[in-house]
Amino acid sequence: MGIMNFLKRAATWWNGQTLNTQFYTWRKGERVGEDAQGNVFYQAQDGEKRWVIFNGEAEASRVDPEWHGWLHHTWDEPPTQKPLKHKDWEKPHQENLTGTSAAYAPPGSIRQPEPASRRDYEAWQPE
Repeated sequence: MGIMNFLKRAATWWNGQTLNTQFYTWRKGERVGEDAQGNVFYQAQDGEKRWVIFNGEAEASRVDPEWHGWLHHTWDEPPTQKPLKHKDWEKPHQENLTGTSAAYAPPGSIRQPEPASRRDYEAWQPE
């Protein structure tokens, strides 16, 4: 591990686990499972605390619904022991694009490119 990687882990929380989290996980954590994105889920030995170590940027929308329910004690068994049944209409996870250039912009939004000609609007011109 390079010195820059060490400093980044010591000073930031959004690029994976910090050194304190790594130490706590090493001492008190039991690995429960991993999701398709490579995020690893742990619980304390007494089962009270549950946490995730993100594979990359810490973005809450990257936690699958199955694991989200387990993390928040909605159900006791992790998806590795009792997988959720999925409906036919459920879509796979999609990254939260809010605040990016790829975010949804409805028709007429100021973020949409201006059409070459508009028939429903005529700009006012002073005389």
